[in-house]
Parts: sequence; C-alpha cells; structure tokens
Amino acid sequence: MAGALVECVPNISEGVDQSLINRIVDAARGVNGARVLSAEADADYNRTVITIAGEPKAVSQSVFQLIEEACASIDMKQHSGNHARLGAVDVCPFVPLSGITMEECADLAVSLAHRVSKELNLPVFLYGAAANGEERRNHSILRRGQYEGLQARMSPEQDTIHSPVTRLPDHGPTTWSEDVARTGAIIIGARDILVAYNVNLDESDAAVSTIIGKVIRQSGPIIKNESGERLSISGMLPRVQGMGFPLEEHGISQVSMNLQDISVTPIHVAYETIKWIADSHGIKVTGSELVGLAPLKAFTEAGKWYDPEASEDSELISAAVKGMGLNDISPFVAEERIIEMALRGGE
Repeated sequence: MAGALVECVPNISEGVDQSLINRIVDAARGVNGARVLSAEADADYNRTVITIAGEPKAVSQSVFQLIEEACASIDMKQHSGNHARLGAVDVCPFVPLSGITMEECADLAVSLAHRVSKELNLPVFLYGAAANGEERRNHSILRRGQYEGLQARMSPEQDTIHSPVTRLPDHGPTTWSEDVARTGAIIIGARDILVAYNVNLDESDAAVSTIIGKVIRQSGPIIKNESGERLSISGMLPRVQGMGFPLEEHGISQVSMNLQDISVTPIHVAYETIKWIADSHGIKVTGSELVGLAPLKAFTEAGKWYDPEASEDSELISAAVKGMGLNDISPFVAEERIIEMALRGGE
C-alpha cells in the first residue's frame, strides 16, 4: 500500500462538552503520516464527526488513540441525544481515497477491531466491506435497539429485535458488564465515500422534516392497516438514508441524510428534492450543511446545476455553496470541507 491514502471517519457520542471533545480529538494527533482534517460537533445530536486521513497504518494508529481516549472519557450511562448510537465511539469506517482497494480497507478495519477488542476490551461489530456475512453489512441493522438495548441484546432470552445472525459482536465481550455499560459497543468497517448532509427547514417541531425523511430515503415509509399489517413503500432517492430531527438550538428542523453514493444521488439532487417537497407543505428550506468532508466532484457537479456558465473549480464551488445555502448555519470553508483541498493544506 505504498503511497496509499485512506480516510477514517469515527463518530463519537459527545457533542456538547467542547473541552472533552478537544481532548479526544487531540489524542488522534501527532501520528506521523495521519492528519485530523475536521471535527464537527453537534449539540442536538450530542455527537461529533471526526475525519482523519493519510497513510493507512498511520490512520489506524491515530484512530486507535482516539477510540482509547473516547472510551476513557465518555460514560454512555449518562448519554442522550437525537442521533442513533451504540457506544462512546459509534461507527468508525475506513474509506479508500487513492492507491488502496476496498479489500485492503476491510483488512484495516478487521485489524483495528482485533486490537480494540483485545487491548480495550470493547465489543466490536464489523460492517460494510469488513462484515462477516451479508446480513451484517448494514450498520443501521447492527445498531438496532441502540445503546439502551445492548444489555438485553447480550442476554438472548431478553432480546426480541435481533436475529441470531446479527445479535452479538464479532469481537470482544459478548456479556453485559460494568465496563460495557460505560463504553457501549463500537461498529468498525469499510465503505465507499459517504456524504453526511443535512437540509434545514424553517419549522421547529420537525413535523414536515420527519415526513420528508421517510419519503426520500431508499427504504421508504412503512404503512400499516387497521389490522397492523405492514406495507413497505419504496423511497424516492436511491442509496440515501434519511430521517427528520428538530434542531432546537437553532429553532429549525433538519432532514439528516447519509448519501451512500453521490454518483447515484448527488448532493444537489437531494437538496432540490427536499426543497420541492417542503414547498408543497408550505415550509421554507433555509439552506443546508455538510457534516465532515466531501470530495471535490460533489461540488463541481452541483455547481454545474446552479451555474451552467461556470467552468473553473472555484466558480463551481461558489455556485454550489450559494445554491444549496451551505453557509446557512455556519461559514462553509472550502479548504477545510473538501477532501482534496484539506489534504493539500496544513493541519
């Protein structure tokens, strides 16, 4: 893997205490060959998304140090937040950037899982390309029941929501203990570039954003009849996960999405679809926000939609930022939010 570049995006279950977040993120720094590109905290979700990139072995070491500090610092018994989560470090995906295959990223994930389970005594689930079986590829299935359901999950006679195939972790403890109660479990894996992207709606109760989240996501809404029979309806946008949340700090709501393949559903397509649906409900879309980083092509493609006359990357980026209102909640700094530009810059 000489000359290879990999990204890892650990999500920690803390988005309020900035000094604690800083301590956890700082633990990932100082590894030669790896750089922390961003750390985005969200108080409503009580979650911080961290992006680390660089040489594969260096990134793995940096991420291990972050996991170690997070699990020492975060007590899941005291945690609450709007976003689903399974542990102090919830998901931790490796993403190939250049000179590395998905299979090699999966090997990195498995190696880190072994180390984390052995040295930190954490329950570890493997997902994505690192999963042990097709049923375990989807992290949302592995996370079902969240942290609050983990104790029952480790006592099979009490668990009613998981199949025997997805119930227990791949590595580490499989029984409940005080240590597991504090840290929860972690999901480590490998996947393609995923863009975490939220669209902001001018409503405080998340009524419309909740509807939109169900309608647009690939899995679609579930309809029940009077007998309780369930009918699954296909969603509008392929390779999209979505749900609506209130964002109390700002008095608005968001449709929070994971765009799993931006070549299938680009950022601007998701934005314009949500805007169109919200308009039909009499709700204004005020803008959007990127969580973490995204590749340059996401913005150049969007820029072509909003300004067909633009040709330079800088012009296309500006058109995308303006068209999707990416400055709505906080300033959008391209040098910090676009992967290729962030890697070229200094830490």
